[in-house]
Parts: sequence; C-alpha cells; structure tokens
Amino acid sequence: MLYAQGSPATTYTLHVKQSELAKQLEISRQALNVHLRKLRDEGYIRTGRGFIDVTEEGLGVLGVSVNPAFVFIKVSPLKREEAYREIVKFSVQRIFRVAGDMDAILIVEREKLDEALRKLAFVEGIQDTKSYVAIQAIK
Repeated sequence: MLYAQGSPATTYTLHVKQSELAKQLEISRQALNVHLRKLRDEGYIRTGRGFIDVTEEGLGVLGVSVNPAFVFIKVSPLKREEAYREIVKFSVQRIFRVAGDMDAILIVEREKLDEALRKLAFVEGIQDTKSYVAIQAIK
C-alpha cells in the first residue's frame, strides 16, 4: 500500500551523524541544527537518525539537474570485464548491465555527461556509445 501510494524521487543521501557533520564543519551541533532546520523547512533536505537526504528541490538549488542523461554502451565481448571494472570508477548515478543491442547503461547527472563521455573514450573495449538527455520527467 505504501509503495503504491508513493512517488519516485531523486535524493542524495549522506550517511553521517549530525554530531560528526558538525565536527567536520567545525561548528557546534546547535549551530548545525539551526541550519538544517532552515533547509528542512524550505524542503531542501530531509533528516533522520544518521542520515541527511538532499531532495530534488535541494539538488536544483545546487545546480544539479534531476533530469539525467543516459549513456548506452556497446562493449567488445572480449573486453567486457575489464571495461566494467573501469566504468564503475566513474562518477555516475547508476550503472546497469543490460541484454540486447547494448551491454550497459550509465545514468549520469546531465552536467557530468561530457566528463563521462571523455572518460569512456579511453576505456579499452568500448565500441560504441549513444547518449540521451532527459528533458522532463513525465511521471
């Protein structure tokens, strides 16, 4: 029931206790709570025990697009394992191995598409790439 009533959302989760984050930022826990409360009230973050989620609204304020780019990759069968070992090092949202005409799909922040394509050019065994940029989420 909860799943059926929910809606998909893009978030980035930081798994850290607020006391640890305050220490890293070199501010008091009380000062951090004031800042987090403001961000939470604006809908930019959600917080809980040991985590902080940056919401789609928060990502937008940071200049991160919630409409990703998709990179479809064709890899030489003899180089797949080596290529996958290199690709998992990339700064991407998700990587899927797929069956069909292509071997893998990278989901990349739109702003990082160019960087991902430049790095892919140096991965041995990559035969072809096709890139698609989402312009709007329909649902």
